[in-house]
Amino acid sequence: MTSNPPAIRRFDPDRKQRIINAALDVIVEYGVQGTTHRRVAKTAGVPLGSMTYHFDGMDDLLHQAFKQVAVASSSEFVRRLAKAGDREEAVQAIVDIIAGNIWSTPRTLLLSYELYAFAARKPELAAIMREWMQASRAALGRFFDTLTCRALDALVEGMGIHNSVDRSPLDRVEVEDIVRRICGQQ
Repeated sequence: MTSNPPAIRRFDPDRKQRIINAALDVIVEYGVQGTTHRRVAKTAGVPLGSMTYHFDGMDDLLHQAFKQVAVASSSEFVRRLAKAGDREEAVQAIVDIIAGNIWSTPRTLLLSYELYAFAARKPELAAIMREWMQASRAALGRFFDTLTCRALDALVEGMGIHNSVDRSPLDRVEVEDIVRRICGQQ
């Protein structure tokens, strides 16, 4: 009687991250509703079984993928504001973030739309959005009062969304004028 050789398990320490990245690619292409285990596995180049090995279902995968988007986006926002030494530099940082599309790249915007819509249907994911907002507001809080921080945070996201679809997006001078108005620096 011959025995089969033991299966060789391939060491793939980056597999889980590849799956998360693939999930984001699939979300960009098909939306959350069109994101399936099969599409993600195919995009990641992994066996379908890897999906259930690394994640407790599609909600878990989507949660981790959206968490990655939120952390990356808020980290860039925080990093840019951390360079500001005073209120005027903070104003310029906010203008750079909005006018320079630091946050609002087409991919990040699309993923953000999907995250907001998905979180509206899955309240447990709203925590990701709250963490993102808290990080942004804490960075702004070095220079502005709480209410102004909230307004600026909403402006950064809202202006990015508007400029992404507006046929006449605001230019840098207009963005700076609006930021200064919110900051009481007309």
